[in-house]
Amino acid sequence: MDFEKKDRLHASFLNSDFLLGRDGRAVRILAEFLEPEHRFERFKINDTIIIFGSARILPKKLAAANLSATLKKSGAKSKTSKTKAVLDAERNLRMSRYYEECCELSKQVAEWSQKHKYGYAICSGGGPGIMEAANKGAQAGKAPSVGLNILLPFEQDPNPFIDPKLSFEFRYFFMRKFWFVYMAKAVIMFPGGFGTLDEMMELLTLAQTQRITKKMVVVLYGREFWSRVIDFNYLADEGLISREDLSLFRICDTVEEAYSYITLQLPRNRKKIHPQM
Repeated sequence: MDFEKKDRLHASFLNSDFLLGRDGRAVRILAEFLEPEHRFERFKINDTIIIFGSARILPKKLAAANLSATLKKSGAKSKTSKTKAVLDAERNLRMSRYYEECCELSKQVAEWSQKHKYGYAICSGGGPGIMEAANKGAQAGKAPSVGLNILLPFEQDPNPFIDPKLSFEFRYFFMRKFWFVYMAKAVIMFPGGFGTLDEMMELLTLAQTQRITKKMVVVLYGREFWSRVIDFNYLADEGLISREDLSLFRICDTVEEAYSYITLQLPRNRKKIHPQM
């Protein structure tokens, strides 16, 4: 609907001072619920496989190039003479395996979904690192590639492997988390920092307390990483979680292991929802 200029002078829905100010918070929250819902319905996105992980993990090729340049610059030739920059670059190269494995796992799951016409979209947090790898794999596997980005004080631009029509930006973390979980049928947690741990713990808490009633496949990828970061067995031994809570997730260490588990469990869960399938 078109409006004359004079009609728009005092239109509340165009008052940016109100919409972006404190009093417009409820409107912004509602918009972050309704606009994604509208777009998901429009593009027929109903079920997602979520992939979480660090924004800081680099592709192997880039990590190797950075290490080579750092070694050349530092002139380090022995372990005792390595600088912090060299050690950091070596660590980044070591961690880059997760980028490559995430990309491959995402691609294989996407291809499997397309082959069986399950229609799963691969969804990430929309930024770089593991998120980029997830969307890159989705694109290679020809599945819908969704990015739920977050507006931060420091830039986190959407990665180039997200379908433009399925690229979202949120102001509120809790609304972003809602859309992560609401349509998710599987969640894969790659190594990450505070953000990944926050998302993982909230998801497991919702499952533990049965606030998530649907059957969801949860994979923690990288046994060495997760066993060092959180000792789940110790939590159970000390009675801080139930022994049964350990069945809420599966720790996998290879693309093959994670792929086999996901593609075995998802069809089983679908049949529980749709017995005729």
